[in-house]
Formats: sequence, structure tokens, C-alpha cells
Amino acid sequence: MKTIKTLTIGILLTAMATTASAQMEDWGCSEDVQQQMLESVSLYQDYTRQYKSSKDTRYLEEAYPFWQKVVANCPRQSKNLYTNGANIMRVMISKAATTAERDTLIEELMRMYDIRIANYGEAPKWTAKKAYDLEEILKNEGLERYYALYNEAARMEGDMDAAYLVKYMEATINYVNAGKAEPTLVVDNYDIASEKLEAELQKYAEDSVKSATIRKYIAGVEGAFSPYANCDQLVEIYGKKFESDPENVDLLKKITNIMSKKGCTSQPLFFSATENLYRLDPTPATALNMGQMCLQKQQYAKAAEYLNDAVKGVTSQKDIYRAYLFLGHAYNGMKSYSAARTAYNNAAEADRTKGEPYRMIATLYAASVSSATGDNVDGHSVYWAAVDKLQKSKTVDSSEENVDACNRLISAYSARFPKQTDAFMAGLENGNRFTVPGWIGESTTIRTRQ
Repeated sequence: MKTIKTLTIGILLTAMATTASAQMEDWGCSEDVQQQMLESVSLYQDYTRQYKSSKDTRYLEEAYPFWQKVVANCPRQSKNLYTNGANIMRVMISKAATTAERDTLIEELMRMYDIRIANYGEAPKWTAKKAYDLEEILKNEGLERYYALYNEAARMEGDMDAAYLVKYMEATINYVNAGKAEPTLVVDNYDIASEKLEAELQKYAEDSVKSATIRKYIAGVEGAFSPYANCDQLVEIYGKKFESDPENVDLLKKITNIMSKKGCTSQPLFFSATENLYRLDPTPATALNMGQMCLQKQQYAKAAEYLNDAVKGVTSQKDIYRAYLFLGHAYNGMKSYSAARTAYNNAAEADRTKGEPYRMIATLYAASVSSATGDNVDGHSVYWAAVDKLQKSKTVDSSEENVDACNRLISAYSARFPKQTDAFMAGLENGNRFTVPGWIGESTTIRTRQ
């Protein structure tokens, strides 16, 4: 291959001029080796710069031997060594003359990521990147290898980019469809992917842009899982396993967790698995499941007992949120509206990305017209407070499902605002502040309709 002549005396002088500052950096090699690598660093970086400006991949081919030397000898030269290295290796792989040469270069790419992990950490992210590159290069030919890497990354402790979790679910489904595993694998891996995405959403709860992006990835995972997600299919997947091993605690945890998550809590399988799990492993988490089961049976007082036990002991933010949300539902069913509001507020505090608690409080207010008749507009001031909560719900949770639900309720409740003439007769003026009487006691803004 013809060498691209681009180096100048100025570049070499630059390399010499940086020697003193480079000695102060930790390149993962001795100072003597670092000195020896300065020229290779300068050469590989210059070629990659020219590639970026020209998009001529020949520059990356020229960079390859110099880049190799730096990675092999000074693996902490910079993180860009690996970013640029991925581009270099993909070009080299694409130009391999034989399958054997291609496979050798692919192994070198995989080793490069291993070296990066060994020197800079972030194992879940970069193990998933290994999987992604393998998938892009090998397509179906590499299914077993790239699935195994996605699976390894997803099961590691630590952050994993949300985009890779969608790829993980797609790889899982491809793996099952290829006959390499049972459909239960899709359910198990969905559980892992959705847990990690929920954790990411919590992490960036105050960042509306990142939260919106993560919600798109959640939708992607849900979309990939949807063919396996309806309750009948879950019963088909897990029913026989339960019948053959009804006291397997790990199995019972899987069944109750996924069926709860997918809203299949009215299924007999969920009831049976929940009861067995609580009998065998009576923890706050199983009390949470028992409370949910009692809600399905409209046994509200019994549900509240279990859920009050659960809120005292569950530790994950997701379970704290669910326990308080369900406790709010139980008190709502008992028409203990003030207690329900307290529980819903606690749920909202536990997960600040969820709008459902505020939406539920709005429905409590709308159901309390008779408690606020001292407002002189037949209790219709409750709808002002209800709409306030719905607006709050949309602010914290911009998901399409929540926004649509809130808008429907806002439309219904706004139609019940007091008429302008009735408000005037009661001495109430649009835009003024007003405290809703009765147990609600919320300060709100007067609004009327024609």
C-alpha cells in the first residue's frame, strides 16, 4: 500500500516539545518507554486527524502500526487511544483479504476493549461495546458471541448505556428465535434490562433531556418484549414450571416480579405464586406482593396491613414507590382519602419521575365534592385543586401515557368548574387565591367557566 506522505519537521518538533509535559503524565509505562513512544503517538494522532478532516480511510491504515505500538506499550496514553482505535480496527477489518485475517483483527479489537477496561474501568459499558461491534461486523454469524457479551455486560454491577440495553433485548430475542434458548430467557433478561433502565431514569430524574431519552429506550425495550408480554403468554411460559416446582423460591420471585411488573396480578398463577412465596419467604418484598394481590381481590383493609409492613422494610426506591402507591390504592378503596393522599405523596417522593401519584390525588379530590360544600359553589372548588395536581403530574412525567391520561381528566374536571355567574354570586373572582375547605385544605386559584 502506498504510504501517504504527510509528516513535516514541525510535527516532529511538536513531539519533542511535548516531552517534558508528557513525562508528568501516567501513560501506564515507564518514562523511558514513554519517551520511545512519543514519535508513534504523534504519527498515529496526525494520521487520525487527517482522516477526520478528509474521511479518507487510508489515513487510518497508515495510523494502524503506530497505534498498535502505543496500545501495547503505554495503554494509559489517553482514552482517545481507544476511541480512535475502534475506528482504525473497523477499517482494518473491512479491508481484510481473508476470513482468517479478518478473525485475527476482530480478536485484536476485542483485546483492545479488554485493555481499556483493565486501565480505565467502566466494564459494563465497554463489554457492551464489544458486543455491539461484533454484531455490526459479524451480523447473524456472530449471534452466540455477541449475545454472550451483551448478557455479561447487563449482569455486571455498574452503569451500562441505555442504548445497549435495547440491543441486549433484541439480541436475546434473536437468540431465542434461533432455537438456542427457551422463551423464559426473554422474560428473565427483560427483568434485568428494565431494572437498569429504571435506575438510569432515577439517576437523571432532574435532567428532562436525558430523562426523555431514557424513556425512549424504555419504550424500545418494552416494544421488543411486547410479543412475550401479555398475561396469557406469561402464564404459558411459567405455569408448567410452577406446577413442577411450586416451592422454588427463586422461581416464585421471578413469577411474582414479572407478573406484577406487567400488570398480570389478577391471574390465578400470580395469586398462587405470591401465597407460596410469602409462606416460604415472608419478607417486606413478599408482603408487598401480598398487598398487591389483596388489592386485586378488593380486600382493601387486608391489603393495607400487608403494605404497611412492606413500607417499613423494602429498601429499593422502586419497591418503596410501589409499596406507597399500592397503599394509597388500598386507602382509596377504603375511602380514607386523607391517608391515601399521604401515601401517594410518599410515593411521589420515592420516585420523582412518576406522575401517577399526583394523578391519583387529583381523583381523590374530584371524589370529595361533598366534603367541600362550604365553598359556596356546591363543593366544585375541589376541581381547581384536582387540575393543579394533574398539571403537576404532567410536569414530572412527560410520558405519552401519563400526559394523555392527565389531559383527559383535565378536560373532564375543567368542565365542572363553577360557572362564572355562580362564582360571582359567591363572592369569588377569577385568578384570586382560595383554600379548598374540608380535608383537602389546598390553596389554589379560582377558575370559572361560561
